[in-house]
Amino acid sequence: MQSLLPFALAVLGLLSVPGPTNTLMAAAGASRGVARSLLLIAGELGGYFIAITVWTEIVGAAAASQPLVGVAAKLIAAAFLLWSAWKLWGRPQPADGAGETITLGRVFATTVVNPKGLVFAFAIFPHVGFVERLPYLGILGGLVILTAIGWQALGAAAAFTSRGLLTAVRVARASAVALAVFAMLLVVQTLQTWH
Repeated sequence: MQSLLPFALAVLGLLSVPGPTNTLMAAAGASRGVARSLLLIAGELGGYFIAITVWTEIVGAAAASQPLVGVAAKLIAAAFLLWSAWKLWGRPQPADGAGETITLGRVFATTVVNPKGLVFAFAIFPHVGFVERLPYLGILGGLVILTAIGWQALGAAAAFTSRGLLTAVRVARASAVALAVFAMLLVVQTLQTWH
């Protein structure tokens, strides 16, 4: 069994950096506040648990014999991120419903295709069976909750201190740009590693 402290530090490091899910968490915190955004954490938890399991158990096994499976999975993830960016950009949010386009389902789907799930599955999680993986998933779950609240609080603080400059439409559009950038980086990285 891999030592849990280095594992937890690696997970915390990866969860803390900006990414598609963190972008949505910060945008939700900015537009609705932390308390009204807490439910979204369930989508992130479910998304990571499913992504890690699917990457490890299905895609990893299939990609071992068919390398195009991994490439196709990454390109599908990038396409979803671009679609999500397009939806956030094109759907301005009224002041009274600010942030309502950031739903539990959107957070779940974004997290399932988040490239961090791939990193967790192949670089951070030990290569063990599903039952042996459960303690690691428990640590991941606790750290997801911690970092998600942190990103929501960061978004809420930014909205509070921006004095009207950080409107719901601007938050949605900034989030859309960030998601598009993550999608393009994933495409470039995938094409560079595929020969």
